[in-house]
Amino acid sequence: MKRRYGLTPAVRRPMRFCREHILTVGCWLAVGTCVASAAGRQYVLFNRMPGPAWKQARPQSFTPEGFEEVKRAVGDDGSGMIRVGVAFIFSPLASEPTTVVRSLEAFLGCAERTDTPVVVQLDLENWWGHRSDLWNWWDPNAPGYDLANRYNVEWTDWSPENAVRICWRNWGRQIRVLPQPNLMSERYLAACRQEVRRLVPVVLRWHEGLPPEKKGLLVGIKVGHETSIGVNAWHYPGGNVLLGKPALQDRTTGLDGERVPDRGVAQMGYAAVRTAGIRSSGRITEADIVEVCKRYLEVLCEEAATCGVKREMLFTHGAGWRDGEMLYDAAVNRYSCPGWSFYRHAGDPKADSGVQRNLARMDAPYWAAAEWLYQGPRQTDAWEKALHNTLGDSRCRYVCIYNWEGVRDSQEIIAAVRRVIGAGDNR
Repeated sequence: MKRRYGLTPAVRRPMRFCREHILTVGCWLAVGTCVASAAGRQYVLFNRMPGPAWKQARPQSFTPEGFEEVKRAVGDDGSGMIRVGVAFIFSPLASEPTTVVRSLEAFLGCAERTDTPVVVQLDLENWWGHRSDLWNWWDPNAPGYDLANRYNVEWTDWSPENAVRICWRNWGRQIRVLPQPNLMSERYLAACRQEVRRLVPVVLRWHEGLPPEKKGLLVGIKVGHETSIGVNAWHYPGGNVLLGKPALQDRTTGLDGERVPDRGVAQMGYAAVRTAGIRSSGRITEADIVEVCKRYLEVLCEEAATCGVKREMLFTHGAGWRDGEMLYDAAVNRYSCPGWSFYRHAGDPKADSGVQRNLARMDAPYWAAAEWLYQGPRQTDAWEKALHNTLGDSRCRYVCIYNWEGVRDSQEIIAAVRRVIGAGDNR
């Protein structure tokens, strides 16, 4: 057995069952049946963004027509060894809990009704606006204020006096976002565990209730979302003073992904590294950041596994922005199958040295192209080749194209997916 990482007492805890949702033996058998019946199958999924904002889905955001739109365009009849499906990102810390549960139930209901394979993606890192009780340490006139919340967000040096109030993100354009969470904060991790315990059993109960011929509709559950520090929420040096000023005054230089570990902006990670007991002074290293991200993903995966998710159906979502950087390693743990983002190397994952390093030594049954978008021309042959290159490794369980809304109007891309699905029928 692999060694257990030396988490601090706040993070370390024994394996236990989710008391709120004790799973029956039948559930375990159902999960096993699903894996056995579709063991050799692969999936091309489209991430969907229904509703006005991808981070705040409502139950009404999901309709059978939205699922049928994908299947109808691609022409998947469900009989091939490569199937088409749908994925969606649920951000439990961004909305009221009952709304998230009802949205998840609606999503799963549409999958069953339309016979559409799905991946349930849980993002607890990037959107946490509903939990001001965790991050508001600076505004006593706003909900959730508590100075102690400095320990739940990241710092730009070794003390809470350096806590950040604002960060930036660029998923197509630069926007202001809340502070980067301290991935090792006891209170933040407790909130993450609580949401895993709330949502994962919803998925497993749904799966348990499916008839045998539909067990394969659950491709997997994914936790993490490009887990990192200072990338999807970065901080410009001195950025706290900009919080009360118009966004037009913000710097727009963005990140330099090649510069590890600070990415060319303010170094963060001090709060998590110190909380984890790795170090409390000196210079933060790339290895420090990777260790924190790895521990964080392992906490989430252990919680999901404790709730009943088998390893072959549990995926992480890591990433790397510099070829071969150590951060790729954070996606690998003993409870799950690793997944990564593919943009630069979407055309041929074999050229991604960070991914290949981990595939060469992993013992998980599968891996995933958890976020994938080919960067070459929108030509059918090019897209078909890129998809075949990714699915060419039989251990690649699924490719998730980001996003349906961005590619559905391209007949060339849709034709490429059709060809890939057809080729899978002839394996």
